[in-house]
Amino acid sequence: MKIDDKFVELILHDFTLNKKQCEILGFSFPLEDNWDDLVIGKEISTADTNLLILLKGKLALKTQEQIVKNYKTLSNFRKPKTTNSQTKESTDDKNVEQKDMLGISIYCDGACSGNPGKAGSGIAVYSKGNKPVLYHGDYVEKGTNNIAELNALYKAMLICKESNPTEQITIFSDSKYSIDCITTWAYGWKAKGWKKKGGEIKNLELIKGAHELYETIKNRITIKHVKGHAGIEGNELADRMAVHTIKSKSENYETFTYDTICDVLNLTSY
Repeated sequence: MKIDDKFVELILHDFTLNKKQCEILGFSFPLEDNWDDLVIGKEISTADTNLLILLKGKLALKTQEQIVKNYKTLSNFRKPKTTNSQTKESTDDKNVEQKDMLGISIYCDGACSGNPGKAGSGIAVYSKGNKPVLYHGDYVEKGTNNIAELNALYKAMLICKESNPTEQITIFSDSKYSIDCITTWAYGWKAKGWKKKGGEIKNLELIKGAHELYETIKNRITIKHVKGHAGIEGNELADRMAVHTIKSKSENYETFTYDTICDVLNLTSY
């Protein structure tokens, strides 16, 4: 469904959203001032629609997490049983993207300790079945989660620009905010002289630069949203790299050397 004013009123409690509601919508918590302008018109799934309503209220974080867990259990219980042949033919959502042998898959993620606080970005690049190449960088001493996500997406697009123009490239980000800013909202803001109704556009210079880059490569890339912290390997690797950036304080992007993927997944995650 497409979010409208009535739906926003339906899910609000004391004029705000709780942490899990923010995660579903791709916003940082607590909410930034202009979140309501950004959410109108956003497309969300039926599952997310239901969860946003179920999560309404001033709830403890553990209660929010339990509601999400219970909803997933209910959804799985209601799924029709599949035969062995159907199971074999089904796609494993957690790994299909990085196993694509026809092109390149790039996962990007941002992390922030404090929000605002120390921020960093991470990248995981899958290419034709090879061992994923991991990068960490864009350390910001006083940043936000949204800044880290925008930086990560910008770096992912830079990698695309520098790659073979005949390659099929898909970028995966768990930040609906950064994707929408660059691929959707920027067009309206640009048409109005980079202004929007209701106040300033936060992170404007980052958005302008990323959108300009997107315009030069949009015909040969696809940008997709992926659910964060859902066990998707590429997203988890990018997450570990983003956190590693904060620990190493690496401003420039550096390649991360590792032996096994399990070693990386055992690193700290926020």
